[in-house]
Amino acid sequence: MQELTELNLTVSQLKFALDTFYFLISGVLVMWMAAGFAMLEAGLVRSKNTTEILTKNICLYSIACVMYLLVGYHIMYVDNLAGGWLPSFGGLIGSTSQDADHALESDFFFQVVFVATAMSIVSGAVAERMKLWSFLLFTVVLTGFIYPIEGYWTWGGGFLSDAGFVDFAGSGIVHMAGAAAALAGVILLGARRGKYGKQGQINPIPGSNLPLATLGTFILWMGWFGFNGGSQLMLSDTANATAVAKIFVNTNSAAAAGAVTALLVCKLVWGKVDLTMILNGALAGLVAITADPLSPALLTAVMTGVIAGAVVIGSIVMFDRIKIDDPVGAISVHGIAGILGLLLVPISNTDASLLGQLLGIVIIFAWVFSASLLVWFAIKTTVGIRVSEEDEYQGMDIADCGVDAYPEFVNN
Repeated sequence: MQELTELNLTVSQLKFALDTFYFLISGVLVMWMAAGFAMLEAGLVRSKNTTEILTKNICLYSIACVMYLLVGYHIMYVDNLAGGWLPSFGGLIGSTSQDADHALESDFFFQVVFVATAMSIVSGAVAERMKLWSFLLFTVVLTGFIYPIEGYWTWGGGFLSDAGFVDFAGSGIVHMAGAAAALAGVILLGARRGKYGKQGQINPIPGSNLPLATLGTFILWMGWFGFNGGSQLMLSDTANATAVAKIFVNTNSAAAAGAVTALLVCKLVWGKVDLTMILNGALAGLVAITADPLSPALLTAVMTGVIAGAVVIGSIVMFDRIKIDDPVGAISVHGIAGILGLLLVPISNTDASLLGQLLGIVIIFAWVFSASLLVWFAIKTTVGIRVSEEDEYQGMDIADCGVDAYPEFVNN
């Protein structure tokens, strides 16, 4: 009997260690997405703004980690009423339960890199004309308060969770939320100088380094296996290990289908292929499948990517036509594709309903957009959010950082 008890204890400890390690490694993969966002955005902005965009990305990640540790995790997960809407507002992350399947710190680490991902989405959309310090001030509020509150309503067991809203790894909770915050900022910020002509024409502003943007996309693609796979939360038994394998394949298939679809749409519509659209097609497939990468059959995951790859191109064109200037297409990739993914969940997941998904979409978007708009407006009326016309012309690298990323040649 004692030997059996010791064996059970050993197995339990091994499961605890394996699931904790899987959580941590998945978090590392998602953390590496921060590098992907940095490279993607640096490649899609002009060379005179590269240092500033890189500065934003490393600083937003660092601020997110501090704010989520101090208050965000507690707001999202600790001492909250099940099915409620008003979270507790304490601090820090609590302590590990004796009955937990993994170390609490591993859960925090996995969650905090998701918060940084949401903020990274905002970075690209407001690039090339927003004040650095205004952006970082907004980062404090989004990562410490705005995101954790809607996170409590969903993953934290709040009222949207009770209403049947399903978002496996964050198409809405992370990606659409980041896009909503970005849209609020872009509306108040306005377009880059020279982007739109007086006669309504749209003037392309090419990125400075497409190899860097492509590298960033591959890094994001790789990190997404941790993003979606880690959201299974466990690996230490046959059922969970099989589920993780299916999540990986579905995630990869949706991304690939999104890229191929964007390739074909570009060729059919414009007669040429647009690399940036192909990159965004892959990312849109990833965002869409994130809402539920486990339930769909493999071919259904492929079709999710196909739809997302086509829709994102139409969305990018549409936002340009209504003069919403998004240098990297973040609002379309993360917002529109995020909504699409959430709406497709009931097709393969019997636990989800269209009504529940629509409710979640409306509540999350309304909360994040309105709260962000209020914060952006407060910053705009106090310290301002847009750089001067002269600083925008000279480039954000000189205005904010004093260092050019490419000192040998700066493209205005």
